[in-house]
Amino acid sequence: MESATGSSRSPELAAALHRLRSTLARLKAELELAEADGALPPIERLQGDLNEALMLLQAVEQAAFGLVSVLVVDDDVRLGELTARGLRRLGYDANSTNALRDLRPSEIVVFDLGLAPTLDQTGRVALKAARPIVVTGATDPGSRALAARLDASDYLIKPVELEDLVKAISRRIAGG
Repeated sequence: MESATGSSRSPELAAALHRLRSTLARLKAELELAEADGALPPIERLQGDLNEALMLLQAVEQAAFGLVSVLVVDDDVRLGELTARGLRRLGYDANSTNALRDLRPSEIVVFDLGLAPTLDQTGRVALKAARPIVVTGATDPGSRALAARLDASDYLIKPVELEDLVKAISRRIAGG
């Protein structure tokens, strides 16, 4: 099976399916043990297993269908959600938030540079590792320097057209 980028996804798909099967088997075993013991199942552990299974399912979908996961981080909640909705209509697995959260592997981050001062050291390191696509209304050299320090893969000036964002996402995917 070939992805849109031309690379084979079969090994990733097989690995993701194996991890998903293992997680679901662990979840089933927990429920069966609780039933056999006549006890309540360990809710926190089951919730953790369910969350893990959902994340693994996303990895399966990404490997099988070449889905690209995008997180839009914007201080304007409405604009962030509109952007994510537009990306979802184009086939991306897109979500929005107004604060950086833990990033998933291979997740592409569209980051409003205005939120950079709110990042702690851990957030800056994670964002830099993600090589975000920076969106901002600022065109000054200081903002461009900040984006460079965040190892931004692209710098887009607001208002950003969805077509331009999709091109930046494609460049980010091609750049690894």
